[in-house]
Amino acid sequence: MRYSRRGIVALGLAAALIALPACSSSANDDDGGSSGSGDTEVEVFSWWAGPGEKEGLDAMIADFTTKNSGIKFNNAAVAGGAGTNAKTVLATRLQAKNPPDSYQVHAGLELASDIEAGYVEDITYLYDQQGWKEKFPKGLVDAITVDGKIYSVPVNIHRSNLLWFNPATLQKAGISAPPKTWAEFLTQAATLKSKGITALSIGPGWTQEHLLENVLLGELGTDKYTGLWNGSTDWKSAEVTAALTTYTKILGFSDLKSAAADWQPALDKVVDGTAAYNVMGDWADGYLKGAKALKFKTGYDVVATPGSEGVYNFLSDSFTLPVGAPHKGAAEKWLVECGSTEGQDAFNPQKGSVPARTDADKSKYTDYLAAALAEWQNPATKIVGSLAHGVVANNAFKGEIDTALQIFVQDGNVAKFADAVAKAYDANK
Repeated sequence: MRYSRRGIVALGLAAALIALPACSSSANDDDGGSSGSGDTEVEVFSWWAGPGEKEGLDAMIADFTTKNSGIKFNNAAVAGGAGTNAKTVLATRLQAKNPPDSYQVHAGLELASDIEAGYVEDITYLYDQQGWKEKFPKGLVDAITVDGKIYSVPVNIHRSNLLWFNPATLQKAGISAPPKTWAEFLTQAATLKSKGITALSIGPGWTQEHLLENVLLGELGTDKYTGLWNGSTDWKSAEVTAALTTYTKILGFSDLKSAAADWQPALDKVVDGTAAYNVMGDWADGYLKGAKALKFKTGYDVVATPGSEGVYNFLSDSFTLPVGAPHKGAAEKWLVECGSTEGQDAFNPQKGSVPARTDADKSKYTDYLAAALAEWQNPATKIVGSLAHGVVANNAFKGEIDTALQIFVQDGNVAKFADAVAKAYDANK
């Protein structure tokens, strides 16, 4: 089985982002589950265990337990690596036919291999019962539909292409504004280096891939970036070669040799002023305003990554119903929570994301999130999908990119990396 939209399913979202309704839904489409099961517990598996992540999950769990007081919530979160650690543990459990009751997955092609392996159930019936097809943007529903079936419930929309900075650090360095192009970034980076400030902090491998996708986006533009995932852009073309060369130059002004263990400590270097910038998704907002207790615009600020203004490089977290879930009835109730207005409005303001539903309470989204929600719902915004976070590449293709990138960040061999990715695309298309 293959997805009918190979590569960037997000293109359908651009057409779907039109005058989204602001009214609240009636509460009765969000209450209760679809099963009368007497299940008294539910195990939910995710990677939201660290600061800036767990606060949102805790808020949604609190709303769930209020509605379902007879169900014990077992939080099986595994920390680290934007899900890479959790996915390793989860794969072992699924192969052993020992699934949790529900597990987190990025919406998009990341789930394709689990669908093909028969690990997840079709939950289209929940969409019909809850009226979700009318509550989520059509493009998002299309993106998670496989052969007419839906296998996950999205809880949020994140934005990948963001450049975070400490205004005081730029002022100290005599820099009036963050860069609008990657060429301008490199110019600033030289200035920052002369003043003893690292231009860009970075973390483990997945953050390096996160940076890569946004350098490619900024250098190639939306159409050619999209072409990397649908075959219309040649990985070995002169334009891609130039973009990859720019990426190596950017890494040269980063702290790659002393890369942080995860995204939070990488951001801490921006907070303390030893680094000027960090490229990270908008979950950083939840961390900076929550765990770090900083004020938006003064303690921290953010702009689109260079070359990507007016573009939303999106990803979405979602939850599934595994085949053989020990407590299916309780799992269905958890999925109803994930898709509810109350659940999403409890979760997203804490997580640093905007709701997948179109009828959120906008008053709950302030500062960065108010701007993010407005841009997400603006029909003029161009939508593309994230590589690092599971939207545009299936697990096999992404796995080969991950392996090639580990070598590339060390040897800087552009031609070898481009050739490896081109071959991986052909092998997995």
